[in-house]
Amino acid sequence: MPAAVDVSGIRKRYKRTVALDGVSLTVEEGETVGILGRNGAGKTTLAESIAGLRRPDEGTVRVLGLDPVTDRARLRMVLGVQLQQAILHLDLTVIENLRLHRSFYPSGHDPEELLRRLGLAGSRDARFGNLSGGQQQRLSLAVALIGRPRVVILDELTTGLDPEGRRSIWRLVESLREEGVTVLLVSHAMDEVSRLCDRVVVLDAGRTRAEGTPQSLVRDTGAEDLEEAFLGLIGAGPDEIESVIESVEGTS
Repeated sequence: MPAAVDVSGIRKRYKRTVALDGVSLTVEEGETVGILGRNGAGKTTLAESIAGLRRPDEGTVRVLGLDPVTDRARLRMVLGVQLQQAILHLDLTVIENLRLHRSFYPSGHDPEELLRRLGLAGSRDARFGNLSGGQQQRLSLAVALIGRPRVVILDELTTGLDPEGRRSIWRLVESLREEGVTVLLVSHAMDEVSRLCDRVVVLDAGRTRAEGTPQSLVRDTGAEDLEEAFLGLIGAGPDEIESVIESVEGTS
């Protein structure tokens, strides 16, 4: 059986900027793996390469044995993607957007039930363009899950959500793990990663700096928590730590 996600030696350059420099990653079916890194570390480029939205300059990507570029149509049936910026039909209502995306799959979740689980039932008839940022984020997640994917990529999952909303989404992600869904979680939120992820990959300047369970990274670095371990792993000096923490807190 192929791994759920198999990334081998991928490189991606944007003009003079190297976004990914030989990154490899294997995620087994049913795992929840977190991708951590400061802004510009290559996290989103990695997620988009796995989703087939970016073509690596070198290396290979496979999702359940499928090439995200050449097997795009087949991949859409098994992969759900929620990106930082939700791009849905502005003039359609919440339920219309979700029903439209449900129609793309031979089977999937009931749209009304999924809205209820995501706390959007009360906004079902609101147009997407009139939703708050947090509501748009929830609808983007609903769209990613509507086809019952086997692998899900979640990029900054709870950005813009209040504490109650964040914990509601965390419970949903935990239920995905119980159902055997593979989750790749790109996040700045250390409490989120600590709670949800079986394993963590730390990127720095386009390279893999460290990999392990949240607990092992904390233990091996002699840190008190994952945030402190992360700062130590990326080599943030005294002058950098404050700005990195502000970046983390500003997107959590």
